[in-house]
Amino acid sequence: MALVTTAEVCDANPQLIVSGELRALQPVFQIYGRRQVFSGPVVTLKVFEDNVLVREFLEEKGNGRVLVVDGGASLRCAILGGNPVVQAQNNGWAGIVVNGCIRDVDEINGCDIGVRALASHPMKANKKGIGEKHVPITVAGTRICDGEWLYADTDGILISRTELSV
Repeated sequence: MALVTTAEVCDANPQLIVSGELRALQPVFQIYGRRQVFSGPVVTLKVFEDNVLVREFLEEKGNGRVLVVDGGASLRCAILGGNPVVQAQNNGWAGIVVNGCIRDVDEINGCDIGVRALASHPMKANKKGIGEKHVPITVAGTRICDGEWLYADTDGILISRTELSV
């Protein structure tokens, strides 16, 4: 989304907003990582206080995708840490959005990847491997499906049913 802001996308596409094809997430996320602006096709994951599946996804080649994790908005532990984020950066993921907490913030902030999360928390997650991959999720008041497109910058996060030509 080079040089076009999420605000400009919203201003230029009121019909997509009215139809629900373009949605904005509620402004609840903190910005982490060196890449403040990122976009890509969405991969969805639903977990609760468990990070095994998060790590498994980020071990795959990202190919410019964005992992969106519905962590149930839990503030009781971190479901993403520095090591998986370094791996995601090296595997070509564009970004990670976590409806939950992260940890190892200094390490994550040194990575060339975009990360959004509700907060940081020092406690680690469970490791049971429980969760659902590629399912519709609701994060920050917005339904998100696998294969939709995410656009993030310092103004916010947009979800589009299709890739926008901006």
